[in-house]
Amino acid sequence: MFELDGLDHVALTVRDVERAAAWYVEVLGFERRFPGMWDGVPTFVGLGLTAIALFPAKNNESSPRRGAMIEHVALRASRQNFAVAQARLQSLGVAFEFQDHEISHSIYFQDPDGNQLEITTYEV
Repeated sequence: MFELDGLDHVALTVRDVERAAAWYVEVLGFERRFPGMWDGVPTFVGLGLTAIALFPAKNNESSPRRGAMIEHVALRASRQNFAVAQARLQSLGVAFEFQDHEISHSIYFQDPDGNQLEITTYEV
């Protein structure tokens, strides 16, 4: 059997790649990765070992395509950074919902294309 190092990236379809990339950089502190590669398709943003590949919606679709659905993308944070993330989202006017999962606490919110994101901490 072989071992995997973990999740490399999640691929999301968005209406406006530049707007989405800028949102992930501004709101979540991601950085752009591999600039100038592949004519910008996909555009990668990431933070640490976590990355998201942003693909444009095809054929001028007014909403992203929905093939194999992704329910949400979950990002892990320490308890301290979980609190900082909530304050940051509030300061930017990004609505979120808190949930107590007994073993973890999470907040859920959406990016500009309606992709649901979660920030979770296991330090409860």
